[in-house]
Amino acid sequence: MEIIVSDEIKHVCPTFVGAAVEAEVTNSSFSAELWNEIHEFETSIRTKLTPDSLKELPSIRATRQVYKLCGKDPSRYRPASEQLIRRILQGKELYQIDTLVDLVNLASIVYGYSIGGFDVAKIKGDTLTLGIGKEGEPYEGIGRGILNIAGLPVYRDAEGGVGTPTSDNERTKLTLSTRQLLVLINGYDGNEERVLQNAHYIQELVRRYACSDGGTVKIYR
Repeated sequence: MEIIVSDEIKHVCPTFVGAAVEAEVTNSSFSAELWNEIHEFETSIRTKLTPDSLKELPSIRATRQVYKLCGKDPSRYRPASEQLIRRILQGKELYQIDTLVDLVNLASIVYGYSIGGFDVAKIKGDTLTLGIGKEGEPYEGIGRGILNIAGLPVYRDAEGGVGTPTSDNERTKLTLSTRQLLVLINGYDGNEERVLQNAHYIQELVRRYACSDGGTVKIYR
């Protein structure tokens, strides 16, 4: 899959760096070992962060700033990583969906980046372009219904939007039948080393929980 970062994104975030992880996988409905790992990290987060300090994590702060530069209110359309960690700080557990979604969510809260997980078989064409959402652009967020993505960073395939830092699209979501996984890590803080660490962590998780060899990692900017 070729990933292109548009000039409009480079204009608002010239330091952007992303990482793509592609892997052949076998999904499952639930992994007890993965959830033990998730629960351990939930406990750790509650001892280290507050709702106020959360917004100052470099990965989240940078994403919120890009939202503002693109014309979106980050407190109304929160980045997914912030949504997940806020839920934990409220004393709630993460939603349990399936193993692939659950491990992507774990990787997101560990590093603070908003991460998209996609079923490659559902993507139209072989190119994704990261741009900015337009007024009236159709988009159905997973579990959110119709989402106004105007002013949100958005990955588009040949048919339209598939992923934003707030919510991925129903059309390309991961399911139990997913066999080829694509994960996109959005480093609006420009920290290539940490983005790569996040990508390698995802590789480790898919090796352990999704019957995979870890797949490949590619940096794009």
